[in-house]
Amino acid sequence: MNRRALLAGAGASLVLATPLARAQDLTPLDVAYAGSMGSMMEGPIKDGAAMALLVAMHGRAQGSDALANLIVGGSISPDVFVPVTPGPMLTVLKAGKAHQATPVARTEMVIAYSPKSKYAQQFADAAAAKRGAMPWWQILEQSDLRFGRTDPVVDPQGRNIIFTLQLAQTYYQQPGLAQKILGETINQAQIFSEPTVQARLQSGELDAASAYKIQPGPFNLPYVQLPPAINLGDDALREQYAKTSLDLNGKTYHPESLVYYAAVLEGSTHKDKAVAFVDWLAGSAQEIFRKYFYDPPSGASALHA
Repeated sequence: MNRRALLAGAGASLVLATPLARAQDLTPLDVAYAGSMGSMMEGPIKDGAAMALLVAMHGRAQGSDALANLIVGGSISPDVFVPVTPGPMLTVLKAGKAHQATPVARTEMVIAYSPKSKYAQQFADAAAAKRGAMPWWQILEQSDLRFGRTDPVVDPQGRNIIFTLQLAQTYYQQPGLAQKILGETINQAQIFSEPTVQARLQSGELDAASAYKIQPGPFNLPYVQLPPAINLGDDALREQYAKTSLDLNGKTYHPESLVYYAAVLEGSTHKDKAVAFVDWLAGSAQEIFRKYFYDPPSGASALHA
């Protein structure tokens, strides 16, 4: 082998080795986040953090309340926690597991539906506000429609769809609307884990489901937007939202603004990287949030222990 061929071979070996070397140089960062964020967190956020911060993000997606309880109980010890709504984050802050939480994004409730559903055209007409279209809530009342939601005991979204429909009862002057659509508060026929609901819509297993506005897009799923008076996305209406409530396991819940917060947890193995990650989410990563249908957390304040 001549010298030129030898150098070319060495250069090729170096190029092939470089990605592996870079991967080995990344600092591992454990991030527990609301299941609704899965598509973005495991895609562009993970890739962006690797490039911008030289961290290898290891994500754990689950209901925000469940994650908060696991953190407080010591079952998991992530570096960063990113839940939706203030409640789960306040649980962690009050337990001394973090000192401050930064708002990074906002969303609102929508009704996502499957293009494979026999009700798809009805939902499409409702979404387009076509003349004579059946209202979205009336479509959901049909007895054979397969509706999906998450567990209200462990996931804020599971409670938020109940709040939305309670508010809709007043807004549309339809007493008992929530009961007609959801049945019992804990209706096992409708309840699924948060990361699987959109996939079930995509496959046609479900006709429709509760969702945050951020969720249907990555699955190419259509959705019906809801009025601000009931979608929990307008912080200016928080007092109006708070007029409804839900009793679960001896605790009374009220709607909270659909804001995502990020906090560095006490005992973080790589605290400097965790701090940089939270700052990045609130700063440069906002471009990613916009592409994934998240709204800026306008008017939301940081939470403190």
